[in-house]
Amino acid sequence: QVQLVESGGGSVQAGGSLRLSCAASGFTLSGKCMAWARQAPGKERELVAGIYTRSTYVADSAKGRFTIYKDNAKNTFYLQMNSLQLEDTAMYYCAADSPVARGCGAPSTYTYWGQGTQVTVSS
Repeated sequence: QVQLVESGGGSVQAGGSLRLSCAASGFTLSGKCMAWARQAPGKERELVAGIYTRSTYVADSAKGRFTIYKDNAKNTFYLQMNSLQLEDTAMYYCAADSPVARGCGAPSTYTYWGQGTQVTVSS
């Protein structure tokens, strides 16, 4: 049974930092497509960052502040979030899937998702 378990969410003041972790079981992350997405109340889920082998992607809204990286030995990937802003408040989800013929498909189509971890940024 495949599970992705997020941790590391919480409440933080604006300007602070958090590191989210996504630990996988029943599924080896090495060579897979991985992503972090978030959903704020009343808004659609949006992609925040993705990683595939050595390639990474970070959404413009998070560029320069968020970093995605992985630890194959721990079968875990992370989202380091610095300089958090009020608008970063959301439920954060990790997702993963095997690559398709030309790399990674849209994260919204990924097979495996975590249960979400809440990030709340206050002033």
